Amino acid sequence: MERRLLPIKLDSYQPLREVVCETLRSAIVSGVLQPGERLMEIQVAEELGVSRTPVREAIRKLELEGFVVMIPRRGTYVSDLSIKDITEVFEVRTSLDILAAGLAAERITEEELEQMERLLVEIGGYIEHNDMEKIVEADSQFHDILYRASRNERLVGIINNLREQLTRFRSLSMSYPGRLKAMFAEHTRMVESLGQRNVALAQQFAGEHMANAEQVLLKNMLERGADSSEE
Repeated sequence: MERRLLPIKLDSYQPLREVVCETLRSAIVSGVLQPGERLMEIQVAEELGVSRTPVREAIRKLELEGFVVMIPRRGTYVSDLSIKDITEVFEVRTSLDILAAGLAAERITEEELEQMERLLVEIGGYIEHNDMEKIVEADSQFHDILYRASRNERLVGIINNLREQLTRFRSLSMSYPGRLKAMFAEHTRMVESLGQRNVALAQQFAGEHMANAEQVLLKNMLERGADSSEE
C-alpha cells in the first residue's frame, strides 16, 4: 500500500500523542486521508514511525473532536460530516460566538484591537491576490484574538473544539463567489463594534457572520453535490 504519511520527527517538545494527533488531523483536513477511509493503527504507526500506543491515544482524541468515528467490530474511519452534522455544529458555534463577542466588547484591550485591525489589512491584501492559504491563516488569527479577548478560557476551549470539526470545510465556504468580500465586511463591522465597546452590536455582527458562513457553506456543498450527481 502506498505510503502517504511522513515519519514523525521525534525532536518535538510536545508529547508524542499530541504530535501524532496533529499529524493525523492535518492529513484529514488537507484531504490526504479521505472521508470514509479506514484508519488502521498498525499501518498508521508504521508510516509515522511510532508505536501503536500514541496512535491509539491520538485516534481517541480525534474521535472526541469529530474527525474520526469508531464503529464496534468494524474499526475506525475518517468521519464524513453530513449537512445535519454541520448544521448542529453551527447552531452551537453561533451561540458561543455571540457570547464570546459580547464578552470581548467588554474586555478587549487596545493592543488586541490594534492586532485585529492589522489582520484586517493583511486579509484585504490576501483577498486581492486570492491567496487562500494566507486568508485562512489570517482569519484563524483574527478569531483567536476575538475569543481570547472574552477572557473566558473554558469558552475558548469549547469553541476551538467545534472549530476543529469544521476546519476542512473553511476553504470550501470561502471559495464561494463573493464570500471573501462579504466576510471582510463582516470582520470590519465586528472590529468597529468592539472598538465602540458596543456589546449588542458585537453580538449581532457575530451572529450574522456565523449565519452567513453556514449559509454559504451549505449552498456550496449542495451545489457541488448536484454537479457530481449529474456527471
